[in-house]
Amino acid sequence: MFGVDTTELLIVALAALIFIGPKELPGAMRTVGRWVGQARGHARHFTAGIENMMREAELDEMEKRWREENERIMREHPVALPYVGAGEGGSSYAAPAVLPETSLPEGSGGAIEQHEDEPSLPLPPPGHHERPLP
Repeated sequence: MFGVDTTELLIVALAALIFIGPKELPGAMRTVGRWVGQARGHARHFTAGIENMMREAELDEMEKRWREENERIMREHPVALPYVGAGEGGSSYAAPAVLPETSLPEGSGGAIEQHEDEPSLPLPPPGHHERPLP
């Protein structure tokens, strides 16, 4: 552990016992433990920040490559304009062309009619409320 042999660790423990004393040694060990925990937490936070920056740089690079590849594909395979008047006025987007109105049967009021060959679902009676199962 950290290049420290057991003999060196034993010498440090003995010196701590002599200089700090047996009464204050547990408190000193707790304090050292807190310092080590805080140092590890800071190191973990620093490492996570570095990894996050690397991930963001990697994503930026991937996005740049994707954009270049997309531009290359769009140059090689131009597409037809999807809407009437698209591309006019310097804009690549335009409103869709208006479709001609279809004629509906008179008296339908624009409602969709049900055909005879389609099954219909029975509607519950007015005022019907679902009751919980026992």
